[in-house]
Amino acid sequence: MILLQNQSPENTVMRIALALLLSLFVSTTKANQKIDFELKDIHGKTVNFQTEFSDNKAVVVTFIGTECPLVKLYSSRLNKFASQYRSKSIEFIAISSNQQDTIEELKAFARSQKINFPILKDPGNEVADQFNASRTPEVFVLNDEFEVVYQGTIDDQYTYGIQQSQPKNNYLLDVLNAIGDSQPIAISKTEAVGCIIGRKLKEQKNSPVTFHDQISRIFQKKCIRCHREGELAPFSLSDYDEVAGWAGMIEEVVKDRRMPPWHADAKNGVFKNDARLNEEEKKLIFDWVAAGAPAGDIAKAPKKLNFAKGWQIGRPDKIIKMRYRPFKVPATGVVEYKHFLVDPKFQEDKWIKAAECRPGNRSVVHHIIVGVRGEGEFGGHESDALQSEWIAATAPGAPPMILPDGYAKFVPAGSKLIFQMHYTPNGTAQEDLSEIGFVFAEPQSIKKQVMTLMTYNPKIRIPAGEENYRTTSRFTFDQDMELLSMFPHMHYRGKKFRYEFKLPGHSYQTWLNVPNYDFNWQNAYELSEYRQIPRGTKLRCVAHFDNSDKNLANPNPDRTVSWGDQTWDEMMIGYFDVAVDVDSSQP
Repeated sequence: MILLQNQSPENTVMRIALALLLSLFVSTTKANQKIDFELKDIHGKTVNFQTEFSDNKAVVVTFIGTECPLVKLYSSRLNKFASQYRSKSIEFIAISSNQQDTIEELKAFARSQKINFPILKDPGNEVADQFNASRTPEVFVLNDEFEVVYQGTIDDQYTYGIQQSQPKNNYLLDVLNAIGDSQPIAISKTEAVGCIIGRKLKEQKNSPVTFHDQISRIFQKKCIRCHREGELAPFSLSDYDEVAGWAGMIEEVVKDRRMPPWHADAKNGVFKNDARLNEEEKKLIFDWVAAGAPAGDIAKAPKKLNFAKGWQIGRPDKIIKMRYRPFKVPATGVVEYKHFLVDPKFQEDKWIKAAECRPGNRSVVHHIIVGVRGEGEFGGHESDALQSEWIAATAPGAPPMILPDGYAKFVPAGSKLIFQMHYTPNGTAQEDLSEIGFVFAEPQSIKKQVMTLMTYNPKIRIPAGEENYRTTSRFTFDQDMELLSMFPHMHYRGKKFRYEFKLPGHSYQTWLNVPNYDFNWQNAYELSEYRQIPRGTKLRCVAHFDNSDKNLANPNPDRTVSWGDQTWDEMMIGYFDVAVDVDSSQP
C-alpha cells in the first residue's frame, strides 16, 4: 500500500513517523550509491548522465513504456512539471527499458504526447537494473550528488482499473517542493503502480513450452480479439517480438485474474462468451514466462487468424453517427456521461438482426449504449437512455449483436436513437465521432422478437461508509419467453450482483452470480443454451454496494449515495434479453 492513503488521524501520525524512519533508512542505504550511466536519446545523441546534469539541483528520471496506459495518462502532468521546475534547476528525463519499444515507436510517442524533455533508450535494461526500476511510470528523484532521494509513484490518482477525480497525495510534487525550498523530504519511497518493464529474458534451452507451439494458440483463443492492431486493448499479442516484452505483465494479470476479463461465478450458468482461462492454460503461461518466454519453432505456429476489417457484422444496411460533428474529449479528468439524440429517419418499421456500435476513437471510448425511443421527449439523462429499448452496446471485450436466424429486434417507424457515451481521457486531448450500423431482416423471416427488459430499484440510498449495502428488485414474467442473456449495471460502488429465477412450483435458483462486479467491464453474459421461462416465473435481482474507503474506486466514501445519472451516483439495473413468438409480441 502507498503510505498515508486513506488513514484515520491517529494512524496518520504513526504513518508519518514510520515514513520519516523509512526516509532515513533509504537515505542511509543509498548514501554511497551514486547513479551514473551513458545512453543515447531517441535522436541518436549520446547523453552522459552526470556530465549532462552536473549543474542541476535535482533530476527526475521516469521509466516509460509507449503502450502503457498509465504512462499516457501521466505524460501531460510530467510535461507540466518539467516546465514548471526547470527554472528551479530541476530537470526531467525519461528512459525506456522495454525491449518491445523501438526507437521509431518512442519518437512517435514523443510526438503524440508532446514530450518536452529528453527520452533515452536503455537497450539492455542495464540502467533499469542499476535503479532497480520495476514499472512504468516509475519515478526516481536524484539530488545534486546523484543519489536517489525518492523512488515510486507520481501520485495516487490512478491505479489498476481505478481512477480518482483528483490525487489525494502528490508524492512527486512534495519531493520537488522540498528540494526547491531546501527542506527535508518526508516520504522517500512509495509503491510504483503501472506496467512491468519488459526486460530481456534469458531463455531456457529446450523448453517444452514455447510461444509458437502453445502460447500463441491460447492468445488466439482468448485474447487476440481485443489485443490486436486497431482494437481496444493497449498492445498486440499477435507477434512474438511484441509479446515477449509483455511476458511479466501477462503473468501478473493472469495470476491476479485481471485478465482475461470475466466476472461470473462458474457454479451458476454456462455462457458462450466465457473468457476465462482454464487451469492448464494458465499453467502453460506461467511455465512459459518462467522459462524466459522462449519463441520456439515458428514452423509449429498456428495459422494466423483473419479478422474482418471494419464492420464485424458485414456491410451494414444503414450507418448512423452519434451526431453531426465530433465530440471533444479533454486530456485528463472525469467526463460525465454524454447522451446524443439522433433521428435515423425510419419511415417504416424495421427488424434488426445485427447491430454494431463502432467507436470513432477507441483510445477514449469506454462504452456505448444505443437505445430507441418512440413518442415522448428525451431529457438527456442516463435514466432516459437506460430505460429506453436497448438496441445494442459495446464495451471492452464485448462482441456486436448478431442474432440467430429468425430472431430480430423491432424498431417502430419514426423512432429516435439515443447514444449514451462514456469517455475515459487518455492523457492527450482527443475527438470522437462514434456510430452504429444495422443489418435489417425481412419481416416474413422473423419468428422471434428479441427484447431487452429490465428490473431496477431507483430507491437505493447507500449510507456513507457502508461496506455491504444490499438491495433487490423484482420482475414477474406475464408470458412465456426465452432467456438469451443477462447484463447487470451499477456504477463505481457496485460490489456484486446476482440473478435469481423462481419458476412456477419451484424455489429460487441462481442463474447468474457476479461476486466481484467491475464497472470497467460492462459484460453481457450470453447463455450457451437459451432457457425457457414459463409465464408466472419470478426474477429477483440482488445487488450489493461498497460505499466505504476500502473501495478504492469510490469517488467519495463520506457521502450518502442515491440513484443518479453520473458515475459518482449509483444505479441498480438488471437487464436481460428475452425472445417471444412474433404473434404474441406484435400489436
